[in-house]
Amino acid sequence: MAEKPLRPCRHAGCPELTRDGWCPKHKPRHQRRASADYHGWYMLPIWTKRLRPAQLLREPWCRECARVYPLDDPRHRTRATVVDHIVPHRGDWEKFIDPANHQSLCKRHHDQKTALEQLQRGEKVT
Repeated sequence: MAEKPLRPCRHAGCPELTRDGWCPKHKPRHQRRASADYHGWYMLPIWTKRLRPAQLLREPWCRECARVYPLDDPRHRTRATVVDHIVPHRGDWEKFIDPANHQSLCKRHHDQKTALEQLQRGEKVT
């Protein structure tokens, strides 16, 4: 069986030839996050066609906006666009599909909650 042909390193301007795409000097050092293993669950029909739409119908307004803003403030009723897991599932299928573990949030509050969880776990906030 023939080997792959040598090609230039994918790093811009590096003339080093390699079969792996990257020379040893420029090979990416990052590892896949554990969440990459279950990130695809969000594309499954059970999530896209059943659980997510059902949650947004059941609770169309952001739960956090309703908690934070007074009733007379128009921000009290912000349309929810994200279905959040109250307790992060971390690959636990039962927690992922449990409707009692879902809440509707606006993107702003979901991003804040996610960033806080990442800081608490000591992860780099993206």
